Amino acid sequence: MLYCKRGLRALLLLEEGLCIEGCGFGSPGTRVGEIVFSTAMVGYTESLTDPSYRGQILVLTHPLVGNYGVPDPRIGVDGIPSNYESDRIQVEALVVAYETEPSHWTSISSLHDWLKREGVPGVSNVDTRMLVKRLREKGLMMAVVSVYREGEEPDKEELKELLRKSRRYDEIRFVDSVIPQKPLVHEPNRGCRATVVLVDCGVKYGILRELVKRGVKVVRVPCTHDPTRYIEEYSAIGAVVSNGPGNPHILTDVIENVKALVEYKMPTLGICLGHQLLAISVGASVFKLRYGHRGINKPVSDISTGRCYITTQNHSYAINESSLDGTGFRIRMVNTDDKTVEGLVHEKLQIVTVQFHPEASPGPLDTTWIFDYFLKRAERNGGS
Repeated sequence: MLYCKRGLRALLLLEEGLCIEGCGFGSPGTRVGEIVFSTAMVGYTESLTDPSYRGQILVLTHPLVGNYGVPDPRIGVDGIPSNYESDRIQVEALVVAYETEPSHWTSISSLHDWLKREGVPGVSNVDTRMLVKRLREKGLMMAVVSVYREGEEPDKEELKELLRKSRRYDEIRFVDSVIPQKPLVHEPNRGCRATVVLVDCGVKYGILRELVKRGVKVVRVPCTHDPTRYIEEYSAIGAVVSNGPGNPHILTDVIENVKALVEYKMPTLGICLGHQLLAISVGASVFKLRYGHRGINKPVSDISTGRCYITTQNHSYAINESSLDGTGFRIRMVNTDDKTVEGLVHEKLQIVTVQFHPEASPGPLDTTWIFDYFLKRAERNGGS
């Protein structure tokens, strides 16, 4: 019989029928979401708080998770935490092979206690290698996690019915649950070089950190607002369209707001979801990848220079290359493994986009130059 050190047990039921029993940790409860996996060996605090994971059950392939615990959120620069990507855990649930106790000088909590405080269930003692192979073969799908106290096993048929009745991930507009209700301003402590409007679709703190440490005042605007009014109000020299969760095609109002930036001819940087929204706003389309790209060691080739960069990625969708004809965008970067579009530049406007996360620094500085590239273009353009 499986020994569970927390006195909690867990069930993981996949849409295609697989049912896995494991041990529970974190908070008891039942959650439904799209099940995805990441190959990253470190960075679980960043992954768990990444708004792009909203609505998803995250499987981590590294066998031991929790070794360095949970760092103090007060550690940061310019008021922005250094080890978190938002102010809460965003995933629906976490699945790991083995959940461990922490041993690190910055740790203030165990992974178990952190998930418990935030009401997020976790599943451990699972063969994640088998599970990931299954997801690679079958593709992305919905799943349900139930963590319960020993002796309180849920009805599997009820879990199946819950899963059957739940809305599909692609149908849910997750951005509304991860954006601020009103504009926020982040200012550097050491003098202001320029002002940039950030269209927040679920921005990672890492993007804010990279901009602010470069002396940029960031006016963070909900993606449901027209960003051009803030560009005028704050005399911004450029705009950034951030990452975020969910299906970009259903964000019709956000697409119109992004289109307004293009028509305004504002120097713009698009990251992840922002990359997709900028392409859609000028007539391109996206498709869903079989199991997505998630990890901190994804190679990207720069067509213009021949260089290959190691990048951090977290996305389910990619731009249809054939749909770029006539949009004004040309491809600058491609995924070295599957040749999907990873970066665009506009032939006439000062717009650059990347599908990966330049702020996540896997190397640790591989692609942070993209922020400098964008800011130089914006400053040279004078914000017009």
